[in-house]
Amino acid sequence: MATDHQSNDHCQCCSFLLQVLRGRWFMMFASFLIMAGAGATYLFGTYSKEIKSTLGYDQTTLNLLSTCKDLGANVGVLSGLLAEVTPPWLVLLVGSAMNFGGYFMIWLAVMKKIAKPKVWQMCLYICIGANSQNFANTGSLVTCVKNFPESRGMMLGLMKGFVGLSGAVFTQIYLAIYGNDAKSMILLIAWLPALVSLVFVYTIRPLKVSSHPNELKVFYEYLYITIALALCLMGLTIAQKQAHFPHVGYIGSAIAVCIFVFLPLFIAFREEFAAWQQRKHPTPAYAVVIVSEQTTPVATKSEIVEIESDHSQTLQTENKKQEPDQTPCCGNIFKPPKRGEDYGILQALLSIDMLILFLATFCGLGCSLTAIDNLGQIGESLGYPQHTINTFVSLVSIWNYFGRVFAGFVSEIILLKYKVPRPLIMAISLILSAVGDVLIAFPKPGSVYVASLLVGFSYGAQLTLLFIIISELFGLKYYSTLFNCGQLASPLGSYVLNVIVVGRLYDREAMKQLAEKGMTRAMVKDLTCIGRQCYRLSFTILAGVNIFGALITFILVMRTRRYYSGDIYKKFKEQIAAANEKKMAAKQNVSGNT
Repeated sequence: MATDHQSNDHCQCCSFLLQVLRGRWFMMFASFLIMAGAGATYLFGTYSKEIKSTLGYDQTTLNLLSTCKDLGANVGVLSGLLAEVTPPWLVLLVGSAMNFGGYFMIWLAVMKKIAKPKVWQMCLYICIGANSQNFANTGSLVTCVKNFPESRGMMLGLMKGFVGLSGAVFTQIYLAIYGNDAKSMILLIAWLPALVSLVFVYTIRPLKVSSHPNELKVFYEYLYITIALALCLMGLTIAQKQAHFPHVGYIGSAIAVCIFVFLPLFIAFREEFAAWQQRKHPTPAYAVVIVSEQTTPVATKSEIVEIESDHSQTLQTENKKQEPDQTPCCGNIFKPPKRGEDYGILQALLSIDMLILFLATFCGLGCSLTAIDNLGQIGESLGYPQHTINTFVSLVSIWNYFGRVFAGFVSEIILLKYKVPRPLIMAISLILSAVGDVLIAFPKPGSVYVASLLVGFSYGAQLTLLFIIISELFGLKYYSTLFNCGQLASPLGSYVLNVIVVGRLYDREAMKQLAEKGMTRAMVKDLTCIGRQCYRLSFTILAGVNIFGALITFILVMRTRRYYSGDIYKKFKEQIAAANEKKMAAKQNVSGNT
């Protein structure tokens, strides 16, 4: 008897564990970890100086490398199209392989374990490594948004928030494992995100759209955890700047960070345990249904099967009623449906709304990426030590997170309560970025700290708002492709502003300084500019570009104000309500038959 009891307990534990691993909350936790490893592109400022000095690049060449990174990070059309025809696990596997391959080759080059690559080869390596971020985004983020369509703003805010924090998280982990060695950071970027994706590759999958009684509560609990993580990272960053940390101290910091990162796992267990207990001790109404199965097994079983499968049929019926003229992927290009309905791919890409978003993204994200990628050289030109430059990068990462969470949660609250269009918040974030550019162009003591906060916050808010706005204006049917296409302007803006504007103006100032010393370019290995004038003109131009982008975004505000004044989630609410009513009616039928 004791053996049978132990066997039964073992079976129940296995059943509960299997339920957790298959549940929506564990899937969210796994997605958070994947997103926390998908922000390696924001750490370029930490290790860029190692690439520049080891391989003998000038600033223009380094900015070209940075632009290829941004190109890879933002051109996700391939991952979007792959996700349209393959399951998420394959998308994540491809991204894992690309991440390891690209960054590992960069590490080999910097460590001089292979022959010095040509510039185009280094550009290819970093483009491939950075492009893996899109596969992580598409495989996990898009799947979660489709699983929680009514909470997409909060979901995107949390998911992109973890990406924003990833730079600071990586910094703590690499300090604990490798110490203050920027070259080893590249190796960590190569293996850690790839390993996380491999571990959770089969966890990410589409689930049936449904409502959960504790859904909003859980989202806010996740929010509080991420805020605590961000504050912890900020405190550690400031403390590590003010005091000397031994290696043991860095290990303790990394452990504290990992505890916060894994806290969502306990919420997943709690929610699944509550659901498991409810099924284990069902209400009397459910007990009647079980008796009915024994009395009339055929009729009851068929009704239950019908209940379970009827949700997808209800969704299709509702869609047909609302969209009598279903359009194919690229059909009826110049006859788009109403805003919020499912656009075809070409319908969305050729629309005026998408064109405005493209221009705003070119200006806003292009300027922000340029500022983030040049933080290392900005700190160097103003005489900051390397440890302080790492602080700038961590602060950008942390405030990048706050911008993403603000865009997800606060914009959702403002929209639902006051009907404020999300493009208006996007325009305000562009203005904040312009203020940060001015603080870099005309630096004062401590102004770079404030600029890093503003640029990081603005970048995070813009990127998250872009993804949310695309899902709201053009629907979720082809979201995998559309959200990847929507950010194509970002690398284009980064190339024009980073390479053509900032890189060339920086090199021009550096050459002036060499000429004043009576030296030539051939006499120095590393072309470096020192002083406030190095970035003055270029970042004044960036501030103007950001203001222009804000003015363009105001046009989208005027075009969409009527759409945002209504209930943009009405369709999903009606679908879930109809499915719930049908289930209740079927349960009452079953109860009546008993």
